[in-house]
Amino acid sequence: MKRLTLFILTLLSPLILLAQEAEQSLDEKINEWMEPATAAISSVVFYTIHFTDEIAIPFVLIWLVVGALVFTVYMKFINIRGFKLAIDIVRGVYSNPNDKGEVSHFQALTAALSGTVGLGNIAGVAIAISLGGPGATFWMIIAGILGMSSKFVECTLGVKYRIENEDGSFSGGPMYYLSRGFEERGFGGIGKVLAVFFAIMCIGGSIGGGNMFQVNQAFQQFEAVTGGADSFIYGKGWLFGLVMAGLVGIVIIGGIKSIARVTDKIVPFMCGIYVLAALVILFGNFTLIPQAFGLIITGAFTPVAIGGGFVGVLIQGFKRAAFSNEAGIGSASIAHSAVKTNEPITEGLVALLEPFIDTIIVCTMTALVIVITGTIDAEGVWHPLGQGNGIDLTSKAFASVITWFPLILAVAVILFAFSTMITWSYYGIKSWKYLFGHTKAADISFKIMFCTFVVIGAAMQLGSVVDFSDAMIFAMCFPNIIGLYIMAPAVKKDLINFLDRVKSGEIKRYK
Repeated sequence: MKRLTLFILTLLSPLILLAQEAEQSLDEKINEWMEPATAAISSVVFYTIHFTDEIAIPFVLIWLVVGALVFTVYMKFINIRGFKLAIDIVRGVYSNPNDKGEVSHFQALTAALSGTVGLGNIAGVAIAISLGGPGATFWMIIAGILGMSSKFVECTLGVKYRIENEDGSFSGGPMYYLSRGFEERGFGGIGKVLAVFFAIMCIGGSIGGGNMFQVNQAFQQFEAVTGGADSFIYGKGWLFGLVMAGLVGIVIIGGIKSIARVTDKIVPFMCGIYVLAALVILFGNFTLIPQAFGLIITGAFTPVAIGGGFVGVLIQGFKRAAFSNEAGIGSASIAHSAVKTNEPITEGLVALLEPFIDTIIVCTMTALVIVITGTIDAEGVWHPLGQGNGIDLTSKAFASVITWFPLILAVAVILFAFSTMITWSYYGIKSWKYLFGHTKAADISFKIMFCTFVVIGAAMQLGSVVDFSDAMIFAMCFPNIIGLYIMAPAVKKDLINFLDRVKSGEIKRYK
């Protein structure tokens, strides 16, 4: 308790001064300074291949989707045939309480999910549909199914190459399977370079997209539902950020165990509330559900008046799924590496449930609500409700049936943002320690820095900062997928061995 109090006191003293300085002039200076760096890294990460004047595909999307397709075929559709076994493992059927690790399979799953289930499910889906029409939903689901295989491979490797620290904690993820896995194969130098690159990108993504963007959007939604310009909190983002920083600080000081104790309650709760609201709307309009699915399926292959035609719709669906579930990015394997297990394959199987929950369930629920509440004109073209985009469109769609839903959405956004921040803080801490050593000084310094940026992120207009951090997050997929390609044969061998032992009964059942 003394340690916690000291941390919070140390944290709060500089934050108030920093937050009060985060006025528009500072925003402009920071964004102006970040703009050249943003343009440089984004031009590489989001390099776009132009096939025609209307059809252009970001290379990072091709990299992620092709990788997911390769792993799905190579692992003989483990995303489908391993689904039931994954559910059993989460239930504890094959969980030995005496195995080394820090958190249960369920806690590892919810911790990783808290980093992906969020604004992408609410705003990202609306953007995909508004740009690509209802048909984008179909391709979003397909991308989610394929992404399950990428998650399986990367999270299996995360546990396989994790290390146990002196304090009994565990560290894993791409930094470790790139460095240690490549060294086993005689490419130690290349592996270390890729691991360091990944860690640097992960730290940047943790501070920006996993922190500043989340708290900024949470504050804007909170400000809106409490009266907008008439709200008591209007223009006081620093105060909102200060409260959030305190809450984040209290949770993350306890490490992955503390984070998991929070996420294993928040994630089921927030997903449950959101899905329940969606089900209320769907059941209230159940006669329109067949029509909605018809629009989704026909729109996926025969889009009307959509820029880019069939390929344009496909791109929007794949893009939003990839940006939502982060399959192939490698971040989730950092959280899964702390699981209690001596069988890496078990956690790979658990991890494949992430894209299923994130994309196939939550994103599809959002999409169905938006499609059902839209209108079809005399020419048979579907139009979304109102002119809003992103989170505004989702809010209007839900509010058309549940008038007070914007308040629920505000709570969901804040919970989504909070859970995402605490999970991404863990990703950042592990990457920070990989670079600077597993010491208390490294641990505390990053946590203070992370919480400081919570306040700054809530108080300023982010602009180029968010674009830069998004680019850093997706830059993580390049070294990660290279590693997955190299080490996939070993994962496949381990999978065959594990499934044989489950079938023979050698793997003991505990429930």
